[in-house]
Amino acid sequence: MSKNIVITGARENNLRDVSLSIPKDKITVFTGVSGSGKSSIVFDTVAVESQRQLNETFTSFIRNFLPKYERPQVDAIDDLSVAVVVDQKPIGGNVRSTVGTMTDIYSVIRVLFSRHGTPSAGTAAAYSFNDPSGMCAVCDGVGRVVALDLDRAIDWTKSLDEGALLLPGLSVGSWEWSLYADSGRFDRTKPIAEYSAEDRELLLHGADFKVRLQLKSGSADMKFEGIVSRFSRLFLKRDTAAMSEKRREAAARFTVDRLCEACGGARLNEAALATRIDGLNIADWAAMEVADLVEVLGRIDDPVAAPLAAAARERLERLVGIGLGYLSLDRETSTLSGGEGQRLKVVRHLGSSLTGLTFIFDEPSVGLHPRDVGRLNELLIRLRDKGNTVLVVEHDPDVMAIADHVVDMGPKAGTDGGLAVYEGPVELLKEADTLTGRCLRRRTPLKESFRTPAGWLPVTGADLHNLKGVDVRFPTGVLTAVTGVAGSGKSTLVSGVFTEAYPEAIVIDQGAIGASSRSTPASYIGVMDTVRRIFAKGNGVQPGLFSFNSSGACAECSGRGLIYTDLAFMDPVTTTCQSCEGRRFHDEVLEHRVKGRSIVDVLDMTAAVAMEFFEDKALLRKLRTLNDVGLTYLTLGQPLSSLSGGERQRIKLATRLHRTGSVYILDEPTTGLHMADVDTLVALLDRLVDAGNSVICVEHNMDVVKRADWVIDLGPDGGKHGGEIVFEGTPRQLLDHPESFTATYLRRDLAA
Repeated sequence: MSKNIVITGARENNLRDVSLSIPKDKITVFTGVSGSGKSSIVFDTVAVESQRQLNETFTSFIRNFLPKYERPQVDAIDDLSVAVVVDQKPIGGNVRSTVGTMTDIYSVIRVLFSRHGTPSAGTAAAYSFNDPSGMCAVCDGVGRVVALDLDRAIDWTKSLDEGALLLPGLSVGSWEWSLYADSGRFDRTKPIAEYSAEDRELLLHGADFKVRLQLKSGSADMKFEGIVSRFSRLFLKRDTAAMSEKRREAAARFTVDRLCEACGGARLNEAALATRIDGLNIADWAAMEVADLVEVLGRIDDPVAAPLAAAARERLERLVGIGLGYLSLDRETSTLSGGEGQRLKVVRHLGSSLTGLTFIFDEPSVGLHPRDVGRLNELLIRLRDKGNTVLVVEHDPDVMAIADHVVDMGPKAGTDGGLAVYEGPVELLKEADTLTGRCLRRRTPLKESFRTPAGWLPVTGADLHNLKGVDVRFPTGVLTAVTGVAGSGKSTLVSGVFTEAYPEAIVIDQGAIGASSRSTPASYIGVMDTVRRIFAKGNGVQPGLFSFNSSGACAECSGRGLIYTDLAFMDPVTTTCQSCEGRRFHDEVLEHRVKGRSIVDVLDMTAAVAMEFFEDKALLRKLRTLNDVGLTYLTLGQPLSSLSGGERQRIKLATRLHRTGSVYILDEPTTGLHMADVDTLVALLDRLVDAGNSVICVEHNMDVVKRADWVIDLGPDGGKHGGEIVFEGTPRQLLDHPESFTATYLRRDLAA
């Protein structure tokens, strides 16, 4: 059996006929700048082909329900094993998905309570908030209820005739308003605040009688329904998808989201919450930090319960080991960051007894403080030592250090990338004449001098989530790095408290950008309208002719440039449109030119070439923003969906540049960036500050910390052990701090 995965002639995206031999049962790290082809080789070639061939082993009936994968552009891939992809995509899930349910730890704890808790509520299902036998009947196991806010629904100072009822459909004179005004039960001229308790209850919740109304078509007996009951029936206890957007928005103005009073947010019914182990119910356990719950489980020594407790404890200890001990089992998965979600996926796979798999990780160090990267490395090594192949797309030198084999992609990005410029051990990469090799050989020094703050933006008494009444000042006119281990409260302080106190701040977070196959860099930064007007004016035609989403689109492929054919039970096939040859426009459009170039020629230009081609000042100003963030190699018409994560984050930043006197907030802007790209980013941040702006970065990257003017370090640890200001001052002052984890790793980085 071959000891290598052999790839021959890979040509996905920008790959240029790449052939590789990847060792099995080893850790291979793929490096290179954003857009160099790392993801194209690992995810779009190896992972897709593995999953495609695995799906072929199922019957045609089952394949019809599975995701369909198109055969990647590669001559051959030999000796593949089944691939398990652990990506950065948000876990998502609805309000019923929690850390406990996702990791299956809550299922073990439910069994433990059913067998060991007193008094028992029944089987394990009786402790599930997703099962009718265990869920709270009032909130259906969600823990929160959306209810009508009476103070928004009623103007208590007015009477019915004066328009006291503010809900949709209840305007004075409407037939629905007449249900109350003409019922004969209320004084139409008396303010609602002066109603007796009985009349108020009847208005809000009354039923069981009819009111004769005079309608245009005649009289009719209508069933009386209190306004709360009516609103709940029309807007809260029905599928609102069928309602118009305008009606949904109108109803949303009158509702409030609050904890369920019946279960106190615990999601479970009384019987489930009555069961106790050592005085605590299952909701108390789920609300504990994972690290604390490990200790609680360790105290159980009952012969029947001990094996279950040990099983739950083992899984929880994996969470602690990967730096997620600050989470609780009742934390909704939709609130987790990409890095937290990725680590949870790792924990799930660690419990598997399967071997011989290929685990593929997409930058698993994202969101991790340098202290926690070591814990991540231990997990990757454990996966390898169980007999698996581990492929990691990564920029962190600490992760590269544990690699058995490294593949460096490059030499640059986009059309200048797509080649394997180095293959071999990481020690020799440090000596190689590649961009990654050169970056590994150098260390960014600490800044010699620091800017003086122009002023201060204070935050006082911050107590959101785990923050412990924090008082802190954010300096203006400088570059500030907010640091601390995962769960220490950085994002809560900056993205939660600070942005609420200073809503005018420009926030550039890690949220996805619109990236359909029809979105391009040109459309995203807002230059396409100008380009179309230039072509329209120069040729005396309508601007819509130069849009592949409008009248200029090729009729055969609807402006996509590709024909997607779904062959039912077989793999889908994507072919270049023969009519327009992939250009997206019909032939008439190509006859119209500016400076001898067609619209297709312009969309094929890189941003760098386009800056030399155009003369329009507003258009050039927007194109220069791509240069500012290091993306001039992108072509104007490249689909945004083909960009890497690092490229997407920087193109989002490009649209928010060149505002003076603003406060910029960036949430881990080095996410997905190569060491060389970090230099470009920090240079950009320096320019923003020099232009009169204040920049605040939530960041783990030590190169950013070393180039900052001010550091706010939170901790000392995560969860309940965090939420405090550990340090405020310059990076040089931080070096001498005896307790800060950030200080420890900053000293280590400078000494390397």
